[in-house]
Amino acid sequence: MRIASHPSSSSSSSGWSHFWSSARRSKRLATPAEKAYRDSTELGLSRRLGVIDLILLGIGASIGAGIFVVTGTVARDAGPGVTISFMLAGASCVINALCYAELASRFPAVVGGAYLYTYTAFNELTAFLVFAQLMLDYHIGAASIARSLASYLINILELFPVFKDNIPNWIGHGESIGDVLSINILAPILLILLTLVLCLGVHESSIMNCIMTVTKVIIVIIVIFAGAFEVDVSNWSPFAPNGLQSILTGATVVFFAYVGFDAVANSAEEAKRPQRDLPIGIIGSLLVCIALYIGVCLVITGMVPYNLLGEDAPLAEAFTSKGLKFVSVLISIGAVAGLTTTLLVGLYVQSRLYLGLARDGLLPSIFAKVHSTRHTPIHSQIWVGLVASVLGGLMDVRVLSHILSVGTLTGYSVVSACVVVLRWKDKTSSQVSSSAEREGVICLIAVALCGFATGLLYRYDASFIFLILTIVIAVGASVALIFRQVYADAPGFSCPGVPILPNICIFFNMFLFAQLHEEAWVRFVVLCIVMIGVYAIYGQHHANPSAEDNLYIEAPVEEDP
Repeated sequence: MRIASHPSSSSSSSGWSHFWSSARRSKRLATPAEKAYRDSTELGLSRRLGVIDLILLGIGASIGAGIFVVTGTVARDAGPGVTISFMLAGASCVINALCYAELASRFPAVVGGAYLYTYTAFNELTAFLVFAQLMLDYHIGAASIARSLASYLINILELFPVFKDNIPNWIGHGESIGDVLSINILAPILLILLTLVLCLGVHESSIMNCIMTVTKVIIVIIVIFAGAFEVDVSNWSPFAPNGLQSILTGATVVFFAYVGFDAVANSAEEAKRPQRDLPIGIIGSLLVCIALYIGVCLVITGMVPYNLLGEDAPLAEAFTSKGLKFVSVLISIGAVAGLTTTLLVGLYVQSRLYLGLARDGLLPSIFAKVHSTRHTPIHSQIWVGLVASVLGGLMDVRVLSHILSVGTLTGYSVVSACVVVLRWKDKTSSQVSSSAEREGVICLIAVALCGFATGLLYRYDASFIFLILTIVIAVGASVALIFRQVYADAPGFSCPGVPILPNICIFFNMFLFAQLHEEAWVRFVVLCIVMIGVYAIYGQHHANPSAEDNLYIEAPVEEDP
């Protein structure tokens, strides 16, 4: 006698099967005919950004008020060796930038950045989770920057006697109410103004970013040259007063001063010649940032002994102590310009990410609408500005700062893995067997776990033997990737040293992940669980990876004009 299966059990099995099959979906590449059709439509964004615009976009996203603060605060621990900290962090970011540059060159047709690459190389659910982690970083970061910008503007106003001590805290500095709430009126106003600029069009916002970025770069250069005449080389000795460990710890801190070059990758659909210009914009902006940071580090540690540097505004205080108050004023102006461009580019990137997901059906279609004349995703831009305004106007973002940077490190690690995967995973001909693919992914996961484990062991001063063991396992996984996989040449710009350089990226990024506050780890897990639920309820039923109007285009090798 046959026993009938229980209806609820069958339904549950069917639901799980649908979820699993949806989660494993990935984007296929478009055919030449589909690419031609997309290029002929007017549904996309407007291609108005040249290579200079892209370089300034990357600099604008990276160089903020931090260059006037972070350099000094880290120097208090690392001494003049902070210069080496910035060099190490810069070298790591260069490798990350090379990975971004290859993928930006390979998929120059649409927005999406890390989310786009993950959807193509891995699967739908992983891409959705990467988006969620990045977006939370962006939302909190925008609110934090807006409040800092508001505070700097109030400080400048208070230089005038009429405003001195006459501006209430709730206008710009923030009026705390309890442990979480903090009222700030000026921050939302600034966010609304910048959102309006971005809604006008990428050309208008690019002009504003270029003006502000050039202004702050000129100010930084003036600061470097003015400070160079006040340097006392005896202040550079001892160069590393607290040893190598303080320099390495400093590198993990200043790593986040470089992040922002991914903004260039997210402007793919608005670049005039994306396959050529995106890699130049990504790497060029990063190299400029490295040079500026190193110059500021050498100046500030040469002007004042490292142990006498101030905590809140070390660079400004250093020039004031030398009688150069006009430079301190310039630093304040540069900080305002830096925060403005960082905030502008951050809001820009967020709206383009929402646009990419909405096109794929993972978010409501309203976020995918592009204005017919402005060629900007106005609905996405307004939503991003609204969220940042609420957070910036009501929340004490310093409480939320402990959970920042998780998305950035996660996104960078996944992008590095995408470079490796896409070299041996040809989606158009399926030449890679599923077993070889699984083996490769397991090796990449092993490298990431070893990086995290090494970071934990280093953080809690574990035995040197355990550190060596985790590094050896990571090297073994990398060797397996070298000899067990076959790698094709990348179209367009090619990241050198694949898979070694991407593996170094993954390992170091996860090493930094382990240095974050424990609350950040909890945020990572909780957000993943919540977003898996959102995907199960909404995303899996609305995503349409086969839609012809949102296919990901892989660029051929670009011919000379």
